Amino acid sequence: MPDVSVSREIAAPPALVWGLVSDLPRMGEWSPENDGGEWIGGATGPAEGAKFRGKNHNGGHSWKTVATVVDAESPSTFSFSIKAALLPIAEWGFDIEPTDQGCTITQHWTDRRPGFFKPIAAKLTSVTDRAAYNREAMTETLDRLAATAESTPA
Repeated sequence: MPDVSVSREIAAPPALVWGLVSDLPRMGEWSPENDGGEWIGGATGPAEGAKFRGKNHNGGHSWKTVATVVDAESPSTFSFSIKAALLPIAEWGFDIEPTDQGCTITQHWTDRRPGFFKPIAAKLTSVTDRAAYNREAMTETLDRLAATAESTPA
């Protein structure tokens, strides 16, 4: 069960929305923390097992992580697990369900950090309450994503 989950209606087709959330370099357009990502290890796009390097920032702090795609089922699911220095950090995902007006997207986050690592992560990222911070950031991400999706021709 996710630690944080945020949903939003989007007046755009599920396939278009899935294409946006699985386009790693563009994630920085919507997320207040993530600056995008790049496929690594020979991966060229979203597929189960593909790896990518994510770039993030908060204020003057920046960091990189390595993620592995867990699910990449267009147009319904895109999720990945994050590691940093071989430690499990989080699982992130997007679930997209069709509606009469477009779709409902749900972004979810599950904290996988070991207890000893949480204070270290707080210093590295300048985020002391990760769940509250992520809830706000996810809401902003989905609002920005919706604006892009709703202005993109299907």
